[in-house]
Amino acid sequence: MEDLKQIIAQNLVELRKRKKYTQLDLANILQYSDKSISKWEKGDSLPDIEVLYQICNLYGVTLDYLTHEGSYEEKKEFVVHESYGRNKLIIVGLIVSLIWFLCILVFAYSLVYLQKGIWPILVWGVPLSFLILLIFNSLWGKRKWKFGIIPCFIWTLITAFFLQILYIGQNVWPVFLLGIPPQIAIILWSQMKH
Repeated sequence: MEDLKQIIAQNLVELRKRKKYTQLDLANILQYSDKSISKWEKGDSLPDIEVLYQICNLYGVTLDYLTHEGSYEEKKEFVVHESYGRNKLIIVGLIVSLIWFLCILVFAYSLVYLQKGIWPILVWGVPLSFLILLIFNSLWGKRKWKFGIIPCFIWTLITAFFLQILYIGQNVWPVFLLGIPPQIAIILWSQMKH
């Protein structure tokens, strides 16, 4: 186990220097202290698996890269190709497009067959799109992006709910007050360091 710690530590140093990051730069990106980065690079401790995954995404390598000895050139098979990240974006785009296709389909159906376009259906596409972005950001994205995606999801969800109720004939504007506590919590959460 000690050998593995040292291998990971050496690889972390190599990758950080290859990207020309200081320990402080990396600490800010990962939202950890530079002391934690130093401990990882000395082999005194290891980051948890989620952070290792985040580091791999940052440097464009697989977890196997971190656990194998050798230079960058010797471990090329463990380097993630740029098309991999592009494919992730395409997958997210396809799913969001499918959501909008379904919203437009239901709206068109209501317009043609019910003789009344139920426009709030289109509004619900916005929070659903942000929900998909949030899910895929949890899997593949950067931690800091969720601090923008979550508020967008919450506020568009509240707005969609408000417009749906308004469409029925009720004005429930106080529902927007429900968004304030989560917004404050997200701002505070984003300021936390590990």
